[in-house]
Amino acid sequence: MITMKQKVFFTRSERGRRRIEDKPSPSQVVASGRVPRVSRVMALAIQFGDLLQSGTVANTIELARLAKVTQPRITQVMNLLHLAPDIQEEVLFLPIVMRGRDQIHEKHLRAICSEFDFSRQRRMWEAIKQSISAEPTYLV
Repeated sequence: MITMKQKVFFTRSERGRRRIEDKPSPSQVVASGRVPRVSRVMALAIQFGDLLQSGTVANTIELARLAKVTQPRITQVMNLLHLAPDIQEEVLFLPIVMRGRDQIHEKHLRAICSEFDFSRQRRMWEAIKQSISAEPTYLV
């Protein structure tokens, strides 16, 4: 008995019929690596903020109950919304981590979140980015 293994990619034609192709379409190609955790948490904070603002959830206590986490953890996540908008954008679009540990952690951002002046936040953010780039990266 002969066994052949080959990757098969299914696409749909303009009329909705399935087609088999040899190569994946650009929409089917997935980048290797992973999104940094702090980027995912930042996205979650934005989503939670939208839920609170729209009135879908009444308060952070209800949000914590629905997310099955503690209320202080929700507060930590929501504090990321106190970052300057440009810093939030940079955090959301941090480069993909190919292997090893994330270079920027939520703990790095907590001190920045407690600062109300956006210009000071930006200076603190630049200092964190410079200290991270100066450190040698260790692969785990």
